[in-house]
Amino acid sequence: MKDISLHILDLVQNSISASASLVEIYISEMVDEKILKVCLNDNGKGMSKTQADQALDPFFTTRTTRKVGLGLPLFKAQAEASGGSLSLSSQKGKGTKIKAIFKTDHIDCLPLGNMADTIVSLILCNPELDFIYRHIYNGQEFTFNTMNIKAMLDEISITEIEVITWIKTYIGENLKGLYGGVSI
Repeated sequence: MKDISLHILDLVQNSISASASLVEIYISEMVDEKILKVCLNDNGKGMSKTQADQALDPFFTTRTTRKVGLGLPLFKAQAEASGGSLSLSSQKGKGTKIKAIFKTDHIDCLPLGNMADTIVSLILCNPELDFIYRHIYNGQEFTFNTMNIKAMLDEISITEIEVITWIKTYIGENLKGLYGGVSI
């Protein structure tokens, strides 16, 4: 994959398959330390210790439609290629947490990608789920929460084109604000 946001799209599919109703996406960019941290947390059905250990093996999957599961192993390989790491913790009945660290000064570090498009895609494909997207850049924070948006919309669907257009613009403008007015 060409950027981290595409990995996030892929990994959230695991949360959806695990019957999660809430997925938290946390991005922390520490420019001075040259670190990018990506955390994905869900409240899905979780995994046993054995399954969690196997989840990083590309030849393990719980899917019956194919014999390999490449999402987590590829994400781990990308983090490690940058000199970073990936950890996974999960509890049956509680959910799963993934934390990846990327060293941004490494030549093999992928760019973050377009997070506004990623969040909008996740909402459009999964309007019944709730997403919390938190992005920190050099100590400044932006948080987007679909539960708040849905409460304001009342009877209007979050997938209405006007709502989705507003969400994309809102996320994009707030990220631009985090980056000091520079479009990403």
